[in-house]
Amino acid sequence: MARLDMMPEGNTSSRISAGTVIKGEIISPNDIRIDCVFEGKLMVKGKVVVGESATIKGDIICDNADIFGKVDGNIYVKDTLGLKDGCVMNGNLHIRRIAVELGSTFNGNCKMINEGDFEKLSGAEKKPAAAPVHTAPAPAPAQHAAPAN
Repeated sequence: MARLDMMPEGNTSSRISAGTVIKGEIISPNDIRIDCVFEGKLMVKGKVVVGESATIKGDIICDNADIFGKVDGNIYVKDTLGLKDGCVMNGNLHIRRIAVELGSTFNGNCKMINEGDFEKLSGAEKKPAAAPVHTAPAPAPAQHAAPAN
């Protein structure tokens, strides 16, 4: 019998398998690996891995990324981007650090950014908290006097 303290609390990464086709927007607070065809915007607070069989058409915004497959779009990386042997990257990079392996293909522009630039470019800038909403107290219920006889 498994002890509860030894059981994992849940998935800390997601995987979208080959053969899947997705169009739209993915937002994830955890790492994600994509081995499918994806068209849209990918926003991840962790690491993105684009697998060898993956084709991405759209922008990727994440903390870290390793690209093994094909990406047509812009990539915004808060820390480190790895372009791996055999990958094809067509688009602009906005990154803090990059590691490019021999055999990778990159067509586009590369801009080295800092964390503040990432926040501005990715739209993740911290916005001031909204002022609290104050509501007027509800009026007290009307009191009616009993009719005099």
